[in-house]
Amino acid sequence: MLLEFLKAMSELQKLREEIDNLDEKLIEILKRRFEIVKRIGEIKRREGRSSLDLSREREILRRLLELNRGFFPEEALKVILLEIINTCRQAQEPTRVAYLGPEATFSHMAALEFFGQTAAFLPVESVLDVFEEVESERARFGVVPVENSIEGTVSTTLDAFSQYKVRVCGEVYIPITHNLLNQTGRREDIKKVLSHPHALAQCRRWLRKNLPSVAIEEVASTALAARWAAVDPTVAAIASPLAARTYHLQVVAKHIEDYKGNVTRFWIIGRESPAPTGEDKTSLFFSVSDRPGALYEVLKTFAERKINLTKIESRPAKSEPWRYLFFLDCEGHVEDPILKECLEEVKRHCLHLEWLGSYPRGHL
Repeated sequence: MLLEFLKAMSELQKLREEIDNLDEKLIEILKRRFEIVKRIGEIKRREGRSSLDLSREREILRRLLELNRGFFPEEALKVILLEIINTCRQAQEPTRVAYLGPEATFSHMAALEFFGQTAAFLPVESVLDVFEEVESERARFGVVPVENSIEGTVSTTLDAFSQYKVRVCGEVYIPITHNLLNQTGRREDIKKVLSHPHALAQCRRWLRKNLPSVAIEEVASTALAARWAAVDPTVAAIASPLAARTYHLQVVAKHIEDYKGNVTRFWIIGRESPAPTGEDKTSLFFSVSDRPGALYEVLKTFAERKINLTKIESRPAKSEPWRYLFFLDCEGHVEDPILKECLEEVKRHCLHLEWLGSYPRGHL
């Protein structure tokens, strides 16, 4: 018995030593990768090229996940690889990212998902402030919500493109789960519930059933609601799990959203559009003359080339009553020959055509 124990301890020690050796090699490899990326950044700066190359980053991630062949848990590996890629990108050029704050909003979660932990994050008070920071170059990128799977389009974001000269250069999807948070974790302490209007709308039935006599109040963000709850014991916030950790709140109830599977699509906005990756989307605004068949002529141009439209909706034109702009997402990159040809023809059928950006397609 003792001999078997000693044998097992000896084998365990050898395995631990092997892990230590692998960890040391891993650190040396990461240091070398970081050094090479810094040199690449110096070359890009000399040539006046952008440090952001989403097509290259997407290819690195795809290739390494294929090499793994599912051996290491894939979701965990993806998080590790993205953090390495994002951190190394910071070595080339520090990235300042504006988002709808304060800290721990879903916009903040989207920013962390896309840029990793090492970017310099700038919380601002409104979606329009995000656009302002990017256009004025105080931030290189911004993160704005554009569409929710239940509540629909975020009109403030789409309308902002008529005021600010920025491009869509990426997208990320964030699952939305709402928790009811307060200081004590006790429902009986709640006299008022605060949250963003979309969050309140997504939890309407739960609130009506479980807190029918409690006052409901809208605030600018879910995180701002959490900040109020952190200083007022009578207030509860509908906010994210990240907000609970950030503001040291207790969970009164989890997953109080009325519909499961709720997802918000966020756009990454900047001043340039990434190169094609082979899995891209293009976003457009256009308007047509007020006559029968005008919209059909535009849509037919896409259909004839078998270009898939992933979204289309009308928006009121702010400059002229009862005139509408159409917002459209389609598959492909503006530099793809077939889409380039398509848009040249679309121009002939439109009063106005505005390209918002081409960017790698996000995944749920």
